[in-house]
Amino acid sequence: MRRTIPERESLTVEFKSDRKRLPDGELVAMVVCLANTEGGEIYLGVEDDGRVTGLHPEHQNLSGLAALIANRTNPPVSVRVTALEEEGQRVARIEVPKSPRVIGTSDGLIVRRRLQADGSLECVPFYPHEFATRQSDLGILDYSALPVKDASEADFDPLERERLRQMVERYGGDRSLLSLTDEELDGALGLVRREEGRRVPTVAGLLLLGRESALREHLPTHEVAFQVLSGTEVRVNDFYLTPLLKTFERIMDQFTARVEEEEIQVGLFRVPVPDYDRRAFREAFVNALIHRDYTRLGAVHVRWEQEAIVISNPGGFVEGVSLDNLLVTEPRPRNPRLADAVKRIGLAERTGRGVDLIYQGMLRYGRPAPDYGLSDRYSVVVRLAGGEADTGLLRLVLEEEKRSNSPLPLDTLIALALLRRERRVDTAQVARAIQRDEAAARNVLERLVEAGLVVAHGVKKGRTYTLSPEVYRKFGNASGYVRQAGFDPIQQEQMIIQYVKANGRITRREAAELCRLSPDQAKRLLMRMQREGKLALRGARRWAFYEAHSDE
Repeated sequence: MRRTIPERESLTVEFKSDRKRLPDGELVAMVVCLANTEGGEIYLGVEDDGRVTGLHPEHQNLSGLAALIANRTNPPVSVRVTALEEEGQRVARIEVPKSPRVIGTSDGLIVRRRLQADGSLECVPFYPHEFATRQSDLGILDYSALPVKDASEADFDPLERERLRQMVERYGGDRSLLSLTDEELDGALGLVRREEGRRVPTVAGLLLLGRESALREHLPTHEVAFQVLSGTEVRVNDFYLTPLLKTFERIMDQFTARVEEEEIQVGLFRVPVPDYDRRAFREAFVNALIHRDYTRLGAVHVRWEQEAIVISNPGGFVEGVSLDNLLVTEPRPRNPRLADAVKRIGLAERTGRGVDLIYQGMLRYGRPAPDYGLSDRYSVVVRLAGGEADTGLLRLVLEEEKRSNSPLPLDTLIALALLRRERRVDTAQVARAIQRDEAAARNVLERLVEAGLVVAHGVKKGRTYTLSPEVYRKFGNASGYVRQAGFDPIQQEQMIIQYVKANGRITRREAAELCRLSPDQAKRLLMRMQREGKLALRGARRWAFYEAHSDE
């Protein structure tokens, strides 16, 4: 029978031996450890190496385990306990939910689970100064809105407040801010809070307007690094401990001084093509500033490498945001007060969909989408690839935007980029790329078919899509469409028959590669040839193949 217990431990899976009866305190401590991290499952009756040895006789009655755990955790943790039969042994699976609050044992032990550098797992003390990070990750605490108790309004730099007003005008921010007095402005942006009858700067206030000496004293975790790398050689290595608006201007100056442009002719106009899109870089950098975890040590890093710009910040994605829903989830800023202030100043996308602008700035030039693949629970990392632009795709995008008199939606840009790279796609591939369901992907593709940019091949589930002959001609590759469109059914049958004659048999995968079909299309073609008596099926499932019919 198939094993129902995981093969090994992980951040969310823990094995506990029960041969000598696991002490109640050790079991409760492990529940606390998982609840304070990502939640998970405890398998009681399994050794560290995965061997199943079963439950101790005193733990055969599982009905009291859930009550024991609830009574000995604070706040109480509600777990689900189920019995499993594995290798002739009885095992208890204890499902521990991820807690939105910090959990401790009734004895005051507070621990969390950690993956060590060597891949091993351990429970480590969960210290009070880490509680804010945990609450920030879960989106239940806005650290940027907290007052800085020992700071005062004298820690604000008047030059930074003037810089803020100038930026509102320069970047098209909320102009209603310009008519406010300094005191009203600070209140409108949440830069101060009234505590015990006095106005106290918030974390957001100090980050935006604080003097450098005040930042060093009260927010020593704030730092931004700009590096230019040539292979392993570091040519520029600047660190900034300055207020965010001043830092933003300095980093943008560094970017502008290094970005290069060329021009291409599109119709009657010459269009500048930068090696990095300014808007995409700006949004990525601002995102790093407003989403970083200011309770953690570490800097926001901007690394200008030979083929890419890499931007990283301390603090992983907040609860509910992942690589699989980055494009479609509702905005969840880690520091809402700071994010709102930066948007009203005009430095960030007001809708909170800055990620969309980063994707658009990359894809419209035919470059790869921003890569967040190196992100983990401790940091967010985005890689913006440079290199030559795909001018053919850029011309196509600009011409289509001119025809429709509106920017192309992000889903359309993603689909076109995928078609350009993969040549032939189906709705499942596009659905994964746009992070939506197949119905949404089909709508995107069919709109492109109606616009004459894409051609559909096949029907129903076997339907695939390629760029249209006209698009291939614009790319200067008219023969490319013929290669991607494939062959008609009669040609496909003849090719399969010739292949079988030469090799004695053919599998579905071989048929798909031979005729440039999807696996489902190849399956239907082979089954039709079987029904018509042209082929005979041998074997089943993964071992199935087709050979010439005995009457042939």
